[in-house]
Amino acid sequence: MSLDWLFAPCAQPAVEQTEAARAHQLQLTKPPGSLGQLEAIAIQLASLQRTAQPSVDRVWISVFAADHGVAEEGVSAFPQAVTGEMVRNFASGGAAISVLARSLDAWLEVVNLGTVNDPGEIAGVRRAIIAPSTANFCVGAAMTEAQLDAALEVGAQSVRAAQRAAIQLFIAGEMGIANTTSATALASALLDEPPSCLAGAGTGLDAAGIQHKVAVLERALALHANANSVLEQLRCLGGFEIVALVGAYVAAAQAGIPVLVDGFISTAAALAAATIQPEVRPWLLFAHRSKEHGHARLLIALQAEPLVDLGLRLGEASGAATVVPLLRLACALHNGMATFEQAGVSNAD
Repeated sequence: MSLDWLFAPCAQPAVEQTEAARAHQLQLTKPPGSLGQLEAIAIQLASLQRTAQPSVDRVWISVFAADHGVAEEGVSAFPQAVTGEMVRNFASGGAAISVLARSLDAWLEVVNLGTVNDPGEIAGVRRAIIAPSTANFCVGAAMTEAQLDAALEVGAQSVRAAQRAAIQLFIAGEMGIANTTSATALASALLDEPPSCLAGAGTGLDAAGIQHKVAVLERALALHANANSVLEQLRCLGGFEIVALVGAYVAAAQAGIPVLVDGFISTAAALAAATIQPEVRPWLLFAHRSKEHGHARLLIALQAEPLVDLGLRLGEASGAATVVPLLRLACALHNGMATFEQAGVSNAD
């Protein structure tokens, strides 16, 4: 499978719409800048959507699920069977993201890239099985080149489906026991920082568990020290669902679809995508500051200011979904407020 598509040009934000939206904000009946990030969101969305009236009424959420061989090292507080069980829970409507998607009237796509505990064919789940799990990256590379290519393509396929549905905002989430370990390994490699500065509790590890995770990560990073390109780091240290996130982010930027990025794992994938294709970065909005330890460092690397800090660390795209109402309000204010002239209100000198 060719990866030529991964390096195709990204769409360009509309500079003229940026300036027009900024000028419009200055005419609304409020002191300039008084709505803070809500103003910035509306301006960014106007630029990305190439319209004077931005909107995020049509939202697509893809949740990618996959298992990780590094779970063999005891780096998670939950058993690996949970991944497949959660795929079923997503589809049946019982997971947090399922509830949030219903509340937002958003499309929810669940994608199974391979779980040890395979739930089989389930209505509402796209089966894109690559393998039951990645390999344990403490022993060898997490995946083959063919598996890397396939996972990137799975993410791109989700964006193409969203594009056919004329989506205005794309959100991607993940599920996979031990995937905070994989994301931390990837973040350490991308940032060239030790895992001790980035590793967190994940699904609920105590201090001893975090120390063990750091030791596992140090072994893995030493083994793959020669992985000196982003794609090779993804192949050696990533998970199928994390790689699918990378593919989705690149494909969304190429398609000109704004992306709302979730928490730690999604942001690690966003950094990988923006490193592969720097033109991806303008298409990314960042939803929240995760409680997961390494997230703040990833946000700094991406020069990203998240919209909220609610102490979330669930994943599944739940943090991003929670922020969608803020984006909708930002658009409503931009589109619906009166200008000083319309309202007959005196403007500042």
